[in-house]
Amino acid sequence: MYPFFAYMARLKLIRRWSLMRNTQPENDAEHSLQVAMIAHAIALLGNARYHRECNPEHVMTLAVYHDASEVITGDLPTPVKYYHPGLREAYGMVENMAVERLTDMLPAELRDQVRACMTEENTYAHRVVKAADRISAYVKCLEEQRAGNQEFDAAAETILRSIETIDLPEVQDFMKEMVPPFTWTLDALNQTEDA
Repeated sequence: MYPFFAYMARLKLIRRWSLMRNTQPENDAEHSLQVAMIAHAIALLGNARYHRECNPEHVMTLAVYHDASEVITGDLPTPVKYYHPGLREAYGMVENMAVERLTDMLPAELRDQVRACMTEENTYAHRVVKAADRISAYVKCLEEQRAGNQEFDAAAETILRSIETIDLPEVQDFMKEMVPPFTWTLDALNQTEDA
């Protein structure tokens, strides 16, 4: 028996933003789906507009698994994770051990392929996933602000500044063309015509 996917199903139990008051809780499974959709769209934009040669479905797969280790480690809040370089390095080691533990829950012939989806590298595809992860966090801030929750104001500013420094024009296109509607009401979304 291989419990890998049973473990992955528990991503829905991992709460995000645990140090902040949320009007709407968010879990890792919801977040991973949103990151996957955003990353896929950014990769499509990159190919269509900037002549990238990447596989958007591979990018989407990386995004699906980008927080998989948190099913074992939990979601360490960003202020804690980045408080000190030594702490960040130690947490990275814990994440790597979690990936090994998870992939050991698969048949041997799948382990290397799935591990590759969970292991961060410095590739275009991974850069897109990191950008999509930031955008998803920014969208969460926008949603909380729309609900009147000022708890997310500083996070929104910090995350937006970090996104603005990403040197992929397709990321900036996504921000300009796809993110503003996240602040709209359902009536406004339904009244839009071809953008």
